[in-house]
Amino acid sequence: MPAKKIVNPVVAIVGATGAVGVELLQCLEQRKFPLKELKLFASARSAGKTMEFRGKPLAVQELTEASFDGVHIGLFSAGSGTSKKFAPAAVKAGTVIVDNSSAFRMDPGVPLVVPEINREAIFTHKGIIANPNCSAIISITPLWPIHKKNRIKRLIISTYQAASGAGAAAMEELRESTRAYLDGKKFEPKVLPHPYAFNAFSHNTKIDPATGHNEEETKVINETHKIFGDPDIHIGITCVRIPVLRAHCVSVTFECEKPITPEEVRELIAKAPGCKLVDDQVRNYFPMPVDASGKDEILVGRIRRDLSDTTGRSISIFSAGDQLLKGAALNAVQIAEELVR
Repeated sequence: MPAKKIVNPVVAIVGATGAVGVELLQCLEQRKFPLKELKLFASARSAGKTMEFRGKPLAVQELTEASFDGVHIGLFSAGSGTSKKFAPAAVKAGTVIVDNSSAFRMDPGVPLVVPEINREAIFTHKGIIANPNCSAIISITPLWPIHKKNRIKRLIISTYQAASGAGAAAMEELRESTRAYLDGKKFEPKVLPHPYAFNAFSHNTKIDPATGHNEEETKVINETHKIFGDPDIHIGITCVRIPVLRAHCVSVTFECEKPITPEEVRELIAKAPGCKLVDDQVRNYFPMPVDASGKDEILVGRIRRDLSDTTGRSISIFSAGDQLLKGAALNAVQIAEELVR
């Protein structure tokens, strides 16, 4: 049986004071999300703080297992540990969770959803819906209309990831380390393992010694297979952090089953939901973090043939998307919107 729609819901944000939590609050307000009441939850150290929603102050409450009584939708963004700890109590209370952590993404009983790709999966939920990894969302949303028309059988992906993916503390460390660098002062990183200002380094998740891939790379591979419903896509990926505040960039070369032209890809991207074509070869103007930051759409450009493939089946593109919005909060709110419409 498909899940029933929720009317006039009570909504809770878990992790309300974090970087994504703040964006969730703003997304709900800007998109005029229909709700009866909004509740804000965070850890004990944030309890008592106030945040503004629709012109009124809301107090942040300490998250407990009793927090979900009467809550219809819970937008979780407080890390996988918190999600695993509090999800059972929330589901038992009748709350539908949209979880932004990695806790449930690969659970076969939990839908993993990008609404522009697999909206119908939302209605198979059993109390939990997983929001995908930010890099996966930004990488594959532009590819879906192409995959539907001409199946993609292989992907080579390189990500250039912003500080926001590591949270508000990493964003602040980038600001502070940049100031120190420009002032000629020494700065010791505390949040990330390497100097961040004017530097780039491999994504700081654990390396699997068997594959040589880090956890971020493995997430994108596994989540792409699940979201596309196609486990046979071959994927090679390298994830890197760059000193940008909040917009991820992604370079993708994809190989289709049949020949495809850059013109066909441009036409499909121009019509793709959630995407905006930015592909001005004359001005050499393509997607950039500065343009993607604060925007709902994923910017897509640099559309060109992969000259290493003489069969005409491969195209290279470059995308930029706001990690806090489409990579996290916006995608979660879009899922929640489907629950109430």
